[in-house]
Amino acid sequence: MQSSELDRRLQIVREIAVAAGEVALQFYDEKIQIEWKSAGNPVTAADHAANETILAQLHQHFSGEAVLSEESQDDMSRLGKDLVWVVDPLDGTKEFIKRNGEFSVMIGLVENGRATLGVVSQPAAAKVYFGAAGLGAWFAAANGMHTLRVSDLREPARLRMVASRSHFDARVDRVRKRLGIHEIRHSGSVGLKCALIAAGECEVYIHPSSKVNMWDSCGPAAILTAAGGVMTDLRGEPLNYTAVEVRHRQGLVATHGRLHEQVIQAIRDEHVTAE
Repeated sequence: MQSSELDRRLQIVREIAVAAGEVALQFYDEKIQIEWKSAGNPVTAADHAANETILAQLHQHFSGEAVLSEESQDDMSRLGKDLVWVVDPLDGTKEFIKRNGEFSVMIGLVENGRATLGVVSQPAAAKVYFGAAGLGAWFAAANGMHTLRVSDLREPARLRMVASRSHFDARVDRVRKRLGIHEIRHSGSVGLKCALIAAGECEVYIHPSSKVNMWDSCGPAAILTAAGGVMTDLRGEPLNYTAVEVRHRQGLVATHGRLHEQVIQAIRDEHVTAE
């Protein structure tokens, strides 16, 4: 895709993500009605409303292009398409329910199997992170627009890990200790964790779950890559966006890229696998 077309799409999708975030915030101060899709996997009216907003606007601007969304049925038409929009209308629903602000709206574009464009909007903080291959990555906030760029730290002991706020993972902690990392920052939302790496505020995120989905990774992967970082599975292999199954069964690892192989080796040495 030409850079001019990619940039046009990026600006449109940025506006869509912000609009969906505003819709979600309309439910933020109300009593939140929670449904359970499965154990530990809540969904709210805000998820559904944000999803409807995103799908309607994607259809308006990009009619006929395939969409894969967490809150919609997968019709499999994406498997025959070069372009697929991948949507998580509310990443961090648990954080939304807790009202701690660490939830996001995430939209990504897969082009020929690669996460090419991404937007992660954090409605409660009025921030939006966005980027695309060959264009770069940025975040916009009340104080203006800023370029996103990963840090250049190359000493393992100086690396900063970002980890889940909602649960402690002893396997990830073993990898942290093997690498000699001392500083840990906690955050909700896969998108916001990856945004911290893209912004140069952290360097390592390990998610050793076999339940990571394409919509969890696509938007953040595009932004992180555009900012100079790397996202793979636990084995160091590229994430697959063309499979029938939407799950990344081998988890994910996001880093600033300078020591990615060292992180993968530490994962191997600690015999960490996705569960």
